Amino acid sequence: MLTAQNEPAAPISRAQMGGAGLRAFQSIAGEWTLTPKEQLALLNVPETTYRRWKTAALAGKDVPLDPGTFERLGYILGIYKNLHILLPQNPAQWIRNPNSNPVFGGKSALNRMMAGNVADLFVVRQYLDAWRGGWA
Repeated sequence: MLTAQNEPAAPISRAQMGGAGLRAFQSIAGEWTLTPKEQLALLNVPETTYRRWKTAALAGKDVPLDPGTFERLGYILGIYKNLHILLPQNPAQWIRNPNSNPVFGGKSALNRMMAGNVADLFVVRQYLDAWRGGWA
């Protein structure tokens, strides 16, 4: 990226990305009507840590996140994007409805995503990527 004077812009810091990622997550949490417990489970962080991060992010501050949280946010943002492409009318409903695909074992995608392992978020993201590509 270049500035107005055609000089390279300063790279975005990890803390700046963390704040932006948490603000995006808050928007997604609102759209998906996630409870505080569901939000904590998706990010797999203690309540006190999440409250501190959320307060800082919503105040527009930078938030230095650990790599695991960045990974989780990346999967959640990808899931969100895929759902808006595949199901633009009501993407939030899909995550809560039981799913007969073996990946979900008759439970909802949200249940799978909240299982606690980052791999569960990966599996849901991979499923939606495949669906978008015509493989699911």
